[in-house]
Amino acid sequence: MGISAVLNIASSGLQTNTKRLATTANNVANAGTPGYNRLETSLTSQPYGGVSASVSPSNGATFTDTSNVDLSSELIDMKTAEIGYKANAAVFETGADLWDVLMSIKKD
Repeated sequence: MGISAVLNIASSGLQTNTKRLATTANNVANAGTPGYNRLETSLTSQPYGGVSASVSPSNGATFTDTSNVDLSSELIDMKTAEIGYKANAAVFETGADLWDVLMSIKKD
């Protein structure tokens, strides 16, 4: 696997975790909205590496006078996305540093 593939995979992880955080923020913002149906983020691995995210309403929710948002679950989702984002950022940074080293070697 080349450096550019590593950077692409890490980039997809950054984008996916950004979407996960945005979905969680939306759920928290609407937790008090009557009838709000919690959104879920589904992750799918890509054939050549990386991951993508899709957002859809949660299954089995009924529309009532309350929302189906559990703030403790949202906090866990937020922390999981944060950890995933930091891990992918570290991989991206390491890959970029390695790319710079390889380019300086090539120039010499």
